[in-house]
Amino acid sequence: MNKNDFTDLDGKVLRVFLTILEESSVSKAADRLGVTQSAISHTLSKLRQVLGDPLFVRSGQGLTPTERALSLKDPIQTVLDGMRALTDGRPFDPLSEQIDIRIATNDMPREVIFPRLLRDTRAEGARLRLEFIPSGVPDPDLLRSDRCQLMVTPLPPDGPDIYQKRLLESPLMMFYDAGHCTPPNSWQTYCESDHIEVRFSDGRNARAVMRGVDQSQIRAPIVTLPHFNAIPAFVRGSSLISTDTALMRQGPLAGLDCAHLPFECTPVPLYMVWHQRSANDPAHRWLRRRIEAIAADISAP
Repeated sequence: MNKNDFTDLDGKVLRVFLTILEESSVSKAADRLGVTQSAISHTLSKLRQVLGDPLFVRSGQGLTPTERALSLKDPIQTVLDGMRALTDGRPFDPLSEQIDIRIATNDMPREVIFPRLLRDTRAEGARLRLEFIPSGVPDPDLLRSDRCQLMVTPLPPDGPDIYQKRLLESPLMMFYDAGHCTPPNSWQTYCESDHIEVRFSDGRNARAVMRGVDQSQIRAPIVTLPHFNAIPAFVRGSSLISTDTALMRQGPLAGLDCAHLPFECTPVPLYMVWHQRSANDPAHRWLRRRIEAIAADISAP
């Protein structure tokens, strides 16, 4: 092989490069792509030969990219996006095309929307496979780097290359255990209550959706958790209250008692968000339409 033969660089090779760059690990890249570590190592060796650079050097337990590798990130993503755009005009049949999509979202949208989506589409014979990653308060780079192809979030990131569609909105409510406490009946008693809240791995908390009130008056939480599914175990048998959207009754907080907030608070919208590279992909458009239909049904009185 001529080590400078650029034709050895195909889409799969370039995808491996970006995955190693994002994961800083051969083993994690192999896990994410569903291949062996030896296959990733072989591809990395090919890249090093063709590009004439080590690209990654070992540092502790991971890999550190060289300056050359960092400079290649955006051009390679652009090449892959261009290759993907070649298929935008293809005939699309969800019964014959495998549809794999990675979705960044948190507990409630994942449990309320996507189980139904999967049941309905697979019952029709569609070949849909879903993979989920936590979104927290989402960063647009998740979409730009193609780490996910779709987000469902109440806090959509912004950018000229980022598209969004409002799916629905849901009022905030208090979730509690009626056998151990009564819900606050005023702003003051709400602020003085024992709260539980979710804080994501980036340090931001789920209370960011609570708008139109002075959150500085609310007592600091008694319990802080990394995700919503852990809330019921702490609320049951305690005086803790959790403030979350009413849709949580259909998902992670099903089984808890709930009550309306004793003060005015703006309802929380939920958005579907994607990158411009996916805007015209027929499989992605089909998926977005299905999600919109489920959201409209959930919102129906």
